[in-house]
Amino acid sequence: MRGLVIKNTGSWYTVKTDDGRTIESKIKGNFRLKGIRSTNPISVGDYVQIIINQEGTAFISEIEDRKNYIIRKSSNLSKQSHIIAANLDQAFLIVTINYPETSTTFIDRFLAGAEAYRVPVVLVFNKHDLLNEDERRYQEAVIKLYESIGYKCVTVQATAENDSEESIEKLRPLLAGKVTLMSGNSGVGKSTIINKLLPNVNLRTAEISDTHNTGMHTTTFSEMLELPEGGYVIDTPGIKGFGTFDIDKEELTSYFREIFKFSESCRFNNCTHTHEPGCAVRKALEEHYIAESRYNSYLSMLEDKDENKYREAF
Repeated sequence: MRGLVIKNTGSWYTVKTDDGRTIESKIKGNFRLKGIRSTNPISVGDYVQIIINQEGTAFISEIEDRKNYIIRKSSNLSKQSHIIAANLDQAFLIVTINYPETSTTFIDRFLAGAEAYRVPVVLVFNKHDLLNEDERRYQEAVIKLYESIGYKCVTVQATAENDSEESIEKLRPLLAGKVTLMSGNSGVGKSTIINKLLPNVNLRTAEISDTHNTGMHTTTFSEMLELPEGGYVIDTPGIKGFGTFDIDKEELTSYFREIFKFSESCRFNNCTHTHEPGCAVRKALEEHYIAESRYNSYLSMLEDKDENKYREAF
C-alpha cells in the first residue's frame, strides 16, 4: 500500500495512505538508501510502500524516488547527513533582523543548499514591528539585496490581526496547493506563524532567551501539516547552523546566482574567484554588482574549515 510520510519521531514514521488512513510504521530490517549516507534514510515528504501487519501498524518496505530534498550535516561529528524533508515545492526561510538576529551568512548557506537540491525559496521577514528605525532601514537593504538576486521576499508580523497589512494571511496564496518547508533559526517565530495558519495545531512556542538573544528549541521533530486551502507546511526543528553537505567546491559558484552569472566571463573556466587573473567575479565585486556579504558567504563555504560551527544540534 502506498502512502506519504507525514511525521517522523525517530524510530516511528506516521504514514498517510492513499485512502486517507494514518498508520504508524517502522522501517523493515536494515533498510538503507543507496548513495546517501544519512542518519535518517526516510524523511517527511517521502512516498513509501507499506505492509500492514496484524497489530494495525506497518513496515515500510520501499521508498519512491525523490524529486528533491533539503539536507544538512548531521549534528553528531560523523560524515553523515540529515535529510530535513523531501519532495518539496518550495521552502520558506523565516528571517528576523533582530530578536534573534538571522545572519546573512546563514541565509546564504540555506539558499545555496536549496539551489543545490533545486528547491525554490521565499524569504519571510518576521517581527519587523520590534525593529527600531536603523534596524528597519537595514531590513529594507537586505530585502533589496535578495530581491535583486531574484528571491521573493515578504514582510510579516506573526502577531498581527488578520486584517492587518502585515498579517500572515498574505502567505496563504503563496502556500495554497504546495508542499512548503518552513525553516529558520530557533526563535524567529516559525511556530507562531504555523499556529496562525492552522489554529487547531497549537504548536508550542517559547520566549526568546534575553541573555543570548537566541531562540529556544520548541519543535523536536519534523511534521507535515495539512492546509485547509490544500497543500502542506512542513514544520521542522529550528536550525542553529546550516552546513551544506556534499557540495563540490567546483559546483559552489552555480549555487550563488549572481556570482554564477559573472563567472561565465572569467578567463579560466575553473576559476575559484579568489586569486586568479582575469576574474570577472572579483571585478564585479569591486564595481558593487556583487554584494560583499554574498561574496564573503561564498568564501566561507569554499573554505569551510571550521565545520563544527555549522554542525550544532537542532
